[in-house]
Amino acid sequence: MATSDLQLKHSSFNQGGFDRSRLRSLAPIAVFDLAGPLAVYWLLRAAGTAEVTALIASGILPAFGVILGIIRRHRVDAIGALVLLGIVAGTVVGLLTHSSRLVLMEGSVPTAIFGLTCLGSLLTSQPLLYRIAREARGEGTAAASTFEARWGREGARRTFGFVTLVWGLAFLAEAAARVLIVEFSSAGNALLIVKVMPYLVILALIRWTASYARRAEQRAVVSQAMNSGPAHVLAHR
Repeated sequence: MATSDLQLKHSSFNQGGFDRSRLRSLAPIAVFDLAGPLAVYWLLRAAGTAEVTALIASGILPAFGVILGIIRRHRVDAIGALVLLGIVAGTVVGLLTHSSRLVLMEGSVPTAIFGLTCLGSLLTSQPLLYRIAREARGEGTAAASTFEARWGREGARRTFGFVTLVWGLAFLAEAAARVLIVEFSSAGNALLIVKVMPYLVILALIRWTASYARRAEQRAVVSQAMNSGPAHVLAHR
């Protein structure tokens, strides 16, 4: 899982094209999670640095990005904490084993944990994706109040439950794919793929979620209209 996977929710297309403010929000992702780490790795390898050392050094920028986000928001983000834990674990394992494959697999740990957390939250009163969506709207805001009101609507719990199930399975599949990519690719190619893949996965999930939510909302409106129709007729007889 990349440092700011879930921040991509705030970087979607609007009706007028790509919002410049959202484009600026992508800059830290490019620097700390994509271009920066890849540039560090390839420059160090070109200079003759050992593969494991170059991979460990490429994790410095993502770790710095997580820490910077924590400082800016004045709170520890659960996703960021998992990413930081994965980077630290990969660094320690790399130093102890000198295995580039184990260093590259550090991202599989937080990705798998997030997927399992999604699935585990289905056993609670509120699926994880509902909690994340509510938190993204800000505590105590009008947007949050409107969003929370939807929770009581017919089918809302089922919708969020299904979305959380799909996200959980997708992240577990991504974690497994990372392991296979690292196992059967060179370190340089694997680093490039595992850096880009999370953003492709999260963007696909966001687009699917938005489409599914719209369809679910339309079904709920139709269902409510059909259920209230007979009652409305009987009330006027």
